[in-house]
Amino acid sequence: MKQPSSHKPVRQLLLAGFATNIIVPGLVLEAAVQIDSRHYLLFLTDGIIFEERLTMVLIDINHGVKEIVRIGQAWASGYFENLSVKEEEITFHFLGEAEWRVKISLTARLRFPFFADPPAVHRAPGWKKYLTIDCLK
Repeated sequence: MKQPSSHKPVRQLLLAGFATNIIVPGLVLEAAVQIDSRHYLLFLTDGIIFEERLTMVLIDINHGVKEIVRIGQAWASGYFENLSVKEEEITFHFLGEAEWRVKISLTARLRFPFFADPPAVHRAPGWKKYLTIDCLK
């Protein structure tokens, strides 16, 4: 049976070979960064040429998905590369030469929906966030 084109692939997350019952959106796991003993930031793509989006998923292995943020634009190809993990931030390249920075807070921070994110960043509506995203160039 053919799946409709609007269908987004999802996967159950395995950790050290064990099922976590956490479902994440995406087809290809590009990278996983362990933040502490319970928190991970996952970078996933869907494998769609000319419509590639990078999905970042912050998870708590005890409580599931905390936040999902997507980077992408229509008709834009993107390759996830040059991941760098520092103590307080994660940087990577995606959408051409664009360098992105992610800062993670494990407690919710106030989010102002109309002023918070650079273009190409998409997240669910709401007043709290855990991930702060910046485009550096």
